[in-house]
Amino acid sequence: MSTGSSDKVARAVWNAGEISEGSDYVATETAVAMVYNGISHVVMMATPADLKDFALGFSLSEGILTSAKQLLDCEQIATDKGIELALTITAEPFAKLKERRRNLLGRTGCGLCGAESLEQAITTANSISAELSISHSALQRAIAALGGEQQLQQQTGAVHGAAWCSKEGEILLLREDVGRHNALDKLLGAISKQEPTEGFVLVTSRASYEMVSKTASANIPLLAAVSAPTSLAIELAETAGLTLVGFSRTGRHVIYAHGQRIN
Repeated sequence: MSTGSSDKVARAVWNAGEISEGSDYVATETAVAMVYNGISHVVMMATPADLKDFALGFSLSEGILTSAKQLLDCEQIATDKGIELALTITAEPFAKLKERRRNLLGRTGCGLCGAESLEQAITTANSISAELSISHSALQRAIAALGGEQQLQQQTGAVHGAAWCSKEGEILLLREDVGRHNALDKLLGAISKQEPTEGFVLVTSRASYEMVSKTASANIPLLAAVSAPTSLAIELAETAGLTLVGFSRTGRHVIYAHGQRIN
């Protein structure tokens, strides 16, 4: 089992009738188990980099923790089947997690498959209280810089990126993963350990309901996505007061909710 971000593999390329042998780098994907105070909660398929950021960001964006201070320790344990993240959390969130687990059937990458009812699946988003005002040119600056910051994507062509950008459009932090939700959780975990600053999130994926929900949970006022938003993502952004931008490409971006923050 690899614990790096990429693996070197043998490959054969067919091109215009000719075969060439060689090697490629592919993104590493492995099972990552979140274990809270000795109780296994969920297993995610992820790229095994920045896993402590992943553990913290997932715990916060999923509402298991309400503060980074509630995570007391995170031990990374490699096994022959994957990686276990042994999280030690304080008593109050652990008691709530145990109660929540009584109604949890399971979870997949869609993010909602473990819910037993519509009330559990479609939750109320955190209302944005953070202030932000940025220019269209600042957003475009971040969009133009994103590809150059994605080192693992350049190497493998197989990962999503999530970037924390200043209001001037400078990329301050970036996390990558084979899963778009995972990349965002890694970023949110990294951000939570820093002093609060004004900024926004830029992601390489589509803007789904869960991507909006996770961004709002961190009180981040703007989410820009390289691809399209979904209808439910737009509805949730409107309700939460989050500025939602889709089709974020060089020279063009489309605003779907609360465009007053961009001028």
